[in-house]
Amino acid sequence: MDDILDAARRISRRQLLTRTSLGLGAVALSSLINPSVLSAATSSSSGALKAPHFAPKARRIIYLFQSGGPSHLDLFDYKPKLDALFGKDLPPSVRMGQRLTGMTSGQTAFPMIPSKFGFNRYGQNGTYVSDLLPHTAKILDDLCLVRSMHTEAINHDPAITFMQTGSQQPGRPSFGSWIDYGLGSENSNLPAFVVLVSKGKARAGAQGLLSRLWGSGFLPTKHQGVKLRSKGDPILYLSDPDGIDHDCRRDMLDGIGKLNAMRHGALGDPEIETRIAQYEMAYRMQSSVPELMDTSGEPQETFDLYGPESRTPGTYAANALLARRLVERGVRFVQLYHRDWDQHDNLPGQLAINANETDQPSAALITDLKQRGLLDDTLVIWGGEFGRTVYAQGGASKDNYGRDHHGRCFSIWMAGGGIKAGVVHGTTDDFGYNVVEDPVHVHDLNATILHCLGIDHERLTFKFQGRHYRLTDVEGHVVKPLLA
Repeated sequence: MDDILDAARRISRRQLLTRTSLGLGAVALSSLINPSVLSAATSSSSGALKAPHFAPKARRIIYLFQSGGPSHLDLFDYKPKLDALFGKDLPPSVRMGQRLTGMTSGQTAFPMIPSKFGFNRYGQNGTYVSDLLPHTAKILDDLCLVRSMHTEAINHDPAITFMQTGSQQPGRPSFGSWIDYGLGSENSNLPAFVVLVSKGKARAGAQGLLSRLWGSGFLPTKHQGVKLRSKGDPILYLSDPDGIDHDCRRDMLDGIGKLNAMRHGALGDPEIETRIAQYEMAYRMQSSVPELMDTSGEPQETFDLYGPESRTPGTYAANALLARRLVERGVRFVQLYHRDWDQHDNLPGQLAINANETDQPSAALITDLKQRGLLDDTLVIWGGEFGRTVYAQGGASKDNYGRDHHGRCFSIWMAGGGIKAGVVHGTTDDFGYNVVEDPVHVHDLNATILHCLGIDHERLTFKFQGRHYRLTDVEGHVVKPLLA
């Protein structure tokens, strides 16, 4: 009997909410149209956390993701002893039976290949960096170089998914979605999470990128990343259709908003609230996005800083400049993908093209942010999903070789936003095959990034199907030596 009465009370409460929700929906819709209506209740943090767990060093993130697996051995992890080992098999005691991809598991030999490129010392600590990266070398004192990253994934899709969502299995929220969910936006006229994709010139068939990499997973869909296109409308359907002016569009949205509010009152589905909010965001973006994408007002010295391709939409250089303009306008998380780093053959030729496209713009972004006083509270991350093997894929040649995927160790760098500058963290063995000092797992990296934002990675959670999920799953430790 108590159960029946309890059920009746729940139904009664639902009925009450149904009758009052139309009024609440109207208030919510009004606040979306005119934020000043509820200005007293608004703040720069509109996320689930309401405020960071502790004082943050970073307010925003730019993630420069080099999709495909940049070769640490040819860029950041100098191994001079390999010169004397050219063509010799990788010792079994080094490989220790670790699994290989299907592309090299059938090889009868694993000939070691030193890098074709020279390395020189840069920065106050005399850190070795490849001659392919002269611009990055100049800003080395602003960077924290991590040489001891490692991951369990050995193929692209699970490895990229792992780096971006904390799980090798699809379906989890992306990093940017977690940040949007936790901290919210600082600009009501732009999304909190924006994605930029550039296609390089090194390979005709670069690895594809699935939109789920910036998806919201089981979080409300309002937290998914918004991809800006380099051709046509930056966002599909951003422009008013022929025959529809801005006032007409406003009237249409008001009508749709009222219908959605009525539906939400009847069903209580949070995705309907998301739909209302996204319609209004799209309307505001009709003004904010064209201004953002128009770089014609940038001075010539800025284009010179980012390089000759910075005026060409869709290039890595142009997207790096856009990343600065986005964070300047309060965008919380900018994800920039460059698709071209998967070199199973012709690595020297292709890697040189990659470096030429990305080296100057990446360094320029750090310099630009620093000059504008934005680097101190903007965290910039550069890296891919794994590294490359010390042994050659196919035959051994000093001038033209390929390397397979390698997750046992790889290199990334970070700068700004609470990260210690001018340091190198972690060491790999003489073969660049295993981490021998200060390993940093993917979960550790993500926990550390969240820490810079003032977030305890164990406390940013979302309950889904009876379990409290988080970006770092059930692992991860903040790497305190990386923190300023």
